[in-house]
Amino acid sequence: GDPGIGKTTLLMQALGRIADSGGQVIYVSGEESAQQIKLRADRLGLKAENFLLMTENNLEIILETLEKNQAAVIVVDSVQSICSGNVDSHPGSLSQVRHVSSSLTEAVKRSASACFLIGHVTKDGAIAGPKVLEHMVDTVMYFEGERGHPYRILRAVKNRFGSSNEIGVFEMSDGGLVEVKNPSELFLSERARKSSGSVVTAMVEGARPILAEIQALVTGPTPGPGRRSCIGADPQRLALIVAVLEKKIGLALFDQDIFVNVVGGMKATEPACDLAIAAALISSLSDRIIDERTLVFGEVGLAGEIRRVSRVESRLNEAVKLGFNLIIGPTGNLEGKSERGGPRIIPVANISQMPSLLF
Repeated sequence: GDPGIGKTTLLMQALGRIADSGGQVIYVSGEESAQQIKLRADRLGLKAENFLLMTENNLEIILETLEKNQAAVIVVDSVQSICSGNVDSHPGSLSQVRHVSSSLTEAVKRSASACFLIGHVTKDGAIAGPKVLEHMVDTVMYFEGERGHPYRILRAVKNRFGSSNEIGVFEMSDGGLVEVKNPSELFLSERARKSSGSVVTAMVEGARPILAEIQALVTGPTPGPGRRSCIGADPQRLALIVAVLEKKIGLALFDQDIFVNVVGGMKATEPACDLAIAAALISSLSDRIIDERTLVFGEVGLAGEIRRVSRVESRLNEAVKLGFNLIIGPTGNLEGKSERGGPRIIPVANISQMPSLLF
């Protein structure tokens, strides 16, 4: 995860839970002093006697200590700050990260302990270390979130012992990270009412359906080609959707500035969000409001066709749970779906149908 995103906070809270249940844990810090960690532990309310702390940068001393004090779980924070005297390079270098991670992996596998290695990444990807780590460890988890938002997502991208199709959603508070039990409700809680360019879509993160608001702002005309900007959406998908709207519906978007934002720091990267982005663009350009209890999802093809998506039942169930009364989606998914007193379901086969359906 990025520096300051909350990796240390998350793992200290996790270790505190394990220590409270009777397991011995060791937290090895190569970045902060014992006094700094004590202040953080007090803020998080950690009181466990089985929570052992070690502030050290030398790999050999760390390995010797771990051998003497067998622990259920070990955290090394961070792998870029630990160095070995057997490798002639500075901490954080490619050779040091490779040697430190392989040595720790061998040591914990001999002792049957679980070890978490915290790794930093930079926004421009300049440090090669984390990519080396991905190949050497059993599980890779990314802790993500926008700096200006309190929400964090823990995402597994590799897992030798189970599924990588699960996420955890947390909210950063004064007392640490708090689990978000219903992310959809949280992400929609501050949605603007009676505003054009806003629509809700159903995305799937791992096996969990999440409803998120997609906002679009279309403004212009401008001299020359308009600007395209995305926050949380794929710029390539946006370019495709804009081209299809121009060709199949006749919208004049070439000289318009277009801004798309996925609220709450979520990332709408799956194709199932295409139709919602298109709906938000149509709404903003025409300055007409989409009913706030309308849910839109579906993949947009180059011919303007709306293609089916996966896990449609979980998306529909989440929409029903949060009280949406109109659902617009692919004909391949929704045709023949019975409403039975639930939300009104409208299958759509082509994007040219969208303006009349939305308003």
